[in-house]
Amino acid sequence: MCFLCDAKSSAWVHRRAFLLAAGSAAMAAPVAPALAQVDVGPSSGLRKLVPAEDLEDAASQQYGQLLADARAKGALAPAGNPQLQRLQRIAAKLVPQTAQWNDRARQWKWEVNLLGSKQINAFCMPGGKIAFYTGILNQLELSDDEAAMIMGHEMAHALREHARARIAKSKGTGTVLSIGAQLLGLGQLGEVAASLGTQLLTLKFSREDETDADLVGLELAARAGYNPQASVSLWEKMGQASGGAGGPSFLSTHPSGPQRIQQLQANVPKVQGLYQRAGG
Repeated sequence: MCFLCDAKSSAWVHRRAFLLAAGSAAMAAPVAPALAQVDVGPSSGLRKLVPAEDLEDAASQQYGQLLADARAKGALAPAGNPQLQRLQRIAAKLVPQTAQWNDRARQWKWEVNLLGSKQINAFCMPGGKIAFYTGILNQLELSDDEAAMIMGHEMAHALREHARARIAKSKGTGTVLSIGAQLLGLGQLGEVAASLGTQLLTLKFSREDETDADLVGLELAARAGYNPQASVSLWEKMGQASGGAGGPSFLSTHPSGPQRIQQLQANVPKVQGLYQRAGG
């Protein structure tokens, strides 16, 4: 994640205009993609209170620090690692499907890395920075289809800009105006980016966000040629891993296992045609 000190002058003009229009922009939420097959509504208009470029830069910086720490501990998988290569192959099929959900994704520098840890965890930060932990692959014994469902889910959080909306909701307008002042050169810009980046690794999404990511991720994976039925088997494994308590700790805010499976089952037929057209 780069600090914004070297941003081009045109970006500053854009951000100045953004601040003037922030109040009205927050009320204008775009509709879901016209070709969407799953049942999701519009993205939250509140996300527009947090500039996308700033959050993506902060995420990139935080991701880079995470990788550096993992590398120093010998926990970052090298380029030749078979599990990492497997994840990269899955990402290569999913990424081309992302622009439908967020046009900015065309410019994102997508990246996927594997961290050695027993945690059952994975995430995708704003701007397309993906990480899986070995624990989620090994303990759940994921098939490619199931791994694609997890990756699609995490990518959906970034595409639907849930982090932007959650930060706006948690911090309020006063903080947004403070950030705006920083961006206009009235304060310490680096501290703002660092603060946003720190939040991203601890951010908890709402149950509504998690359901949204489930369904968007399901469609992404189906469009990429991964079997949508794997979304159901994945959550059955998650339930078993947690002893039926609803999922590992990183999914504590998600809907319950039975509720999630029921909703996914209702949407699997809607994306089955996409899966078949993709060669599934």
